[in-house]
Amino acid sequence: MSDFVHLHNHSDFSLLESSQSIESILNRAKDLSMHSIALTEKNNLFSMISFYKAAKKYSIKPIFGCEINVENLVMSNSRKDSQLLLLAKNKIGYLNLMKLVSFSYIKNNNDITTISRKLLQEHAEGLIVTSSGLKGEITYYASKGEAANAELVALEYQKIFKDDFYLEIQNHSLDSELNSHAILSQISQSHSIPLVATNDTRYTFKEDAIDYEVMCCIGLGVHLNSPSKTKTLPPEYYIKSSDEMYNLFSDYPDALSNTVKIAEQCNVEIPMGKLFLPKFPIPKNSNSENTDQYLKELCDKAVLKKYKKINSTISNRLKYELDIIYKMGFSSYFLITQDFVQYAKDNNIPVGPGRGSAVGSLVSYLTGITDLDPLKYNLIFERFLNPDRISMPDIDIDFCIEGREKVINYIKDCYGHESVAQIITFGSMKAKSVIRDVGRVLGMSYGEVDKIAKMIPNDLKMTIQKAQSLNQDLDKLVKQDASCNKLISHSKKLEGLHRHASTHAAGIIIAPGPLMDYVPLYKNPSTNDITTQIEMHSLEEMGLLKMDFLGLRNLTVINKTIMMVNKNHKKSITLDDINLSDTEVYKLFANGDTIGVFQFESRGMRDYLKKLKPTCIEDLIAMNSLYRPGPMANIPEFLERKNNTK
Repeated sequence: MSDFVHLHNHSDFSLLESSQSIESILNRAKDLSMHSIALTEKNNLFSMISFYKAAKKYSIKPIFGCEINVENLVMSNSRKDSQLLLLAKNKIGYLNLMKLVSFSYIKNNNDITTISRKLLQEHAEGLIVTSSGLKGEITYYASKGEAANAELVALEYQKIFKDDFYLEIQNHSLDSELNSHAILSQISQSHSIPLVATNDTRYTFKEDAIDYEVMCCIGLGVHLNSPSKTKTLPPEYYIKSSDEMYNLFSDYPDALSNTVKIAEQCNVEIPMGKLFLPKFPIPKNSNSENTDQYLKELCDKAVLKKYKKINSTISNRLKYELDIIYKMGFSSYFLITQDFVQYAKDNNIPVGPGRGSAVGSLVSYLTGITDLDPLKYNLIFERFLNPDRISMPDIDIDFCIEGREKVINYIKDCYGHESVAQIITFGSMKAKSVIRDVGRVLGMSYGEVDKIAKMIPNDLKMTIQKAQSLNQDLDKLVKQDASCNKLISHSKKLEGLHRHASTHAAGIIIAPGPLMDYVPLYKNPSTNDITTQIEMHSLEEMGLLKMDFLGLRNLTVINKTIMMVNKNHKKSITLDDINLSDTEVYKLFANGDTIGVFQFESRGMRDYLKKLKPTCIEDLIAMNSLYRPGPMANIPEFLERKNNTK
């Protein structure tokens, strides 16, 4: 082990309060030969899985923690809450850390995330806790010379956390921090509360301090030179080497060695790749003893209804698919999905016929998850589920936008409201937007910044560096114009960092028990949505069940159209009654009269339809498949073959 471990660090997941990425932190730790490092975001665990995976890649031991707001124990302080630093020692500590961070959002009715002393006491096991810096109650009082108050609070935390409580000392060249050291040291000696030295890192290198300041101004919405801006801090909040830390705390050698002692105690492994599927309740009127048997029971009943005559192709395909589903442990997944799709259909909530790779599954078709016969269209099951590439099935379900919420509430009623949540997503500083953000902070005129931003091509994967290489005018401006150079320099440093959190438009997570036993939860302050603190792809890697519930307005329009037709013309038609061979409909497509038709209304698509002159549903399927980047190059040849000219 190294002789010092950084225990107080923030990445860009501490939204707009740190200008360093996880990769940057780990790269620096590797360069400094540090074998372990903690990540302690402000009031969240957003970075938990990303940090865990990246740390493993770097062969560095990750320590999971959080800098969290807690209610003050002594109320003479003008602030209602202060900070503590929580670090997970073991699995129990990891679970308690997730719960405390979740409760800080869920159990609060205001925008300030805070946990009570009572909650701390209830979830203290397995945690190492430090008093934090100047925003911690103890250091705050110590910096003011209020030794009695500092001691009182320290003793209260010592009662809760016993030998796992430490007094944190910091030195960022601030007088208030240096003033606190004597009192903190005295309390440490008098009550055997050990000291621990930290550097509250917000950026990776000393020279990054100005970029961090720019980021803070973006978060506050102020100019870099604004009098209302927070006082500029010394450039000391970077990842320092062991030698630098030993020079700073030469009077407190135990505080440095205690960082290693803490790191050695913190050993948390997060289970990845193991499946955590909710248990599907088998109906009492079924003879099946488990989910595998019940899935087969549903398929056997449906195959007799869906096919007039069962041949070896059908029976072999069904057996093949079921065997793979059993082997991969996904029977519950299919049963859960077919259940809520059936609920929607039973409650007149329009459901899409299926999209994506799921329609390649005969089991999906037989259980009513999709309405397309994969055998009729020769669709491939392995594109959906492949035993050689074990990953969770991905079934996207379209619901009428007005009925989507009812289906989600049904799932919550089935599996428990504490076991179902929406999924968080993070917005990052893209090339164009970061230039506009930084331009505002630097006080540049809107026109000047707008001109530069418009030189960045409209491409989701575009970077400033790539734009510079593609656009010679931009490159020339950066080299010749000092203000543009400054703008681009800061923007490049901040580009790609996380900016805000929001709710995924479609994703829902379902756990086999309370979600807080698996992931931390977050309450979106603008919508009050309860979401996971972990993004979608990481949740899937953790083996949790993720479903995409897409609210599709087209289904709502179609449903209302059918209702109006039935009412006005005294009919009782359903979508299933519609004739897919209606020549009048294909005339509309052949004339390009498709404005308002989902995926067939763009100018380019309508031009191609006029040339294609479709006469059957297969023509529309082919056109829809070809009209996307890549395959589009084949459209002219396809048209020639269709029209018998090649």
